[in-house]
Amino acid sequence: MGVDNDATDEEYMVSEEQQSSFRPAIDSHTHLFPQRLSAAIRQSLSAEADWEFSHPTTRSEIEDVLRAAGVTAYVALPYAHKAGISRELNTWLCEHASSSEMLIPFATVHPNDDAVADIVREAFETGTRGLKIHCPVQECRPADPRLEPALEVAAEYDRPITYHGGTAPMFENNQYVGADAFTEVVTSYPELRVCCAHMGTYEVEAFLDLAQNHETVYLDTTFAMSTSAEETMGFDPSTVANETLVELADSIMYGSDFPNIPYPYRNERAGLIARDLPDETARHLFARTAADYLGLESERDLEIE
Repeated sequence: MGVDNDATDEEYMVSEEQQSSFRPAIDSHTHLFPQRLSAAIRQSLSAEADWEFSHPTTRSEIEDVLRAAGVTAYVALPYAHKAGISRELNTWLCEHASSSEMLIPFATVHPNDDAVADIVREAFETGTRGLKIHCPVQECRPADPRLEPALEVAAEYDRPITYHGGTAPMFENNQYVGADAFTEVVTSYPELRVCCAHMGTYEVEAFLDLAQNHETVYLDTTFAMSTSAEETMGFDPSTVANETLVELADSIMYGSDFPNIPYPYRNERAGLIARDLPDETARHLFARTAADYLGLESERDLEIE
């Protein structure tokens, strides 16, 4: 599925009345990569999932779209697909963040990197807010022994870790993901704030249970709760009831995967907005829960009250 190459900023918008429940928002799951790496990632996704992409990939263009939608801040999640490039990616992203009022950078580390603890510590000291691990791409379970030094640094600095830890959209037979694998890191590092992206699809119920039973477990809505979820990943967002979003408002946060989505940005939030959730729930979903996860409320005026 592709997007209209002639899409304008206006086409990313929903009505002002609907938008009032979204603004101001934190997008907890986006991607910003050097152009060559960005193109390679898109080529791989297109080959595996038959998706087409036309969203811009430069920081200024990404921020134009997010700002127009009502996003105040966004988290850029890097991931190193091989050993030896983590430091470079972390430095590059921090340099971009220094020129942006919106960008919140995370760090990456590869399980086969030398001195994984040093890489993560340096990144946190340079300004990254948390750590991103893409389990299937990096071929590691969330609590992989090779990552233990990095997880210990994250615990020391009280920084969150966002994982691609679920089986969607193409990892159902992958040994590195799933609720059982994710439970290992939750039980081994109970003090760590950890997020499983994409609502933990396709094991959503198991991940919702983890969030229900562990206050340090978070989920993001990325891809799974979009109005294009059934078409792109075979998941029906309506299986997650409004009552669940209300009950777990402190644990579920909005994310998009922008710009690597094969549909308009508005699709990520339109279905959530249309649910007409209680105002308090909407504010948590679109901003407050992410601010809590990131530890930002006391450090940055995000105007989320």
